[in-house]
Amino acid sequence: MVVDTLDLVLSVFVHAANIQDSNGAKSVLSKLDGGFKQLSLIWADGGYSGKLIDWAFNFGRWLLQIVERNK
Repeated sequence: MVVDTLDLVLSVFVHAANIQDSNGAKSVLSKLDGGFKQLSLIWADGGYSGKLIDWAFNFGRWLLQIVERNK
């Protein structure tokens, strides 16, 4: 699920439980393409780090920023 800073839903995609979150994120982010022209920054937790950061930039020119948890 992708929500904006007001918690309004922008995109939802339900995938099978055997798909890693970082792989499933490509499906939900793909649904955003073209619909939100001002979208430039996406915050995500550590489960979405790695190759998804590069994919998000190459696909939608979005900066995917990983937000660390407060300890």
